[in-house]
Amino acid sequence: MEKLTLIKVGGKIVEEPESLQQLLSDFSKIKGHKVLVHGGGRSATAIAAKLGIESRMVNGRRVTDAEMLKVVTMVYGGLVNKQIVAGLQTLDVNALGLTGADMNYMRSEKRPVKDVDYGFVGDVKEVNAGLLADLISKGVVPVLAPLTHDRKGNLLNTNADTIAGEAAKALAKHFEVTLMFCFEKKGVLMNENDDDSVISELRPESFNEYVEKGIIQGGMIPKLENSFEALQAGVKQVVITRADQIGKNNGTKIVL
Repeated sequence: MEKLTLIKVGGKIVEEPESLQQLLSDFSKIKGHKVLVHGGGRSATAIAAKLGIESRMVNGRRVTDAEMLKVVTMVYGGLVNKQIVAGLQTLDVNALGLTGADMNYMRSEKRPVKDVDYGFVGDVKEVNAGLLADLISKGVVPVLAPLTHDRKGNLLNTNADTIAGEAAKALAKHFEVTLMFCFEKKGVLMNENDDDSVISELRPESFNEYVEKGIIQGGMIPKLENSFEALQAGVKQVVITRADQIGKNNGTKIVL
């Protein structure tokens, strides 16, 4: 099976010109097949504010009403996505920007209202990886925006970590997939105030123990749960690292 590296980068990295340039340069040097998944939340918040639209977050997730949906569609599917694609083309990477609606590669359903009404937020139901895999084997590099659709004409805001995890699982049937979550720390930290206290390897039992002790908390918990799920679904390896460490084999390796 041919190898594929799927990298998810947070908004901050792709929204600042210098860090974006560095990321694209590092990404372009990855050998073999690759996919990039990006966020863009800070840009969406800033542009919404200029338009007089208030941003509401609950547990780190954006509440997406009809007006905010227009903003995230413009920012994620347009501004951020196309800047990345154009930047990669200058580095001879033949990138193609996609939302889940393009080629119907990722279908979701509007999240049901329980304690919180998240509005137009999608929970992924189906990934059609065959067409993506065809494009990838032809040398195309997909750049995936955090938007899906419900096949009823609605776009839905979908967490970029989820997009990365679901795409990696579906592509694992076609490639040997390494999934990398990149953020501003060098990996999962033993002590959040010490950037060098990276946990080099994390298994389910140590993960549960660290959560109980409060060493791992907040948004890192769902990221790691996604990582274990991806491995159970056939993804070869999952790494959590800093964006400038791509290709250097550093960070936290998640294993079963």
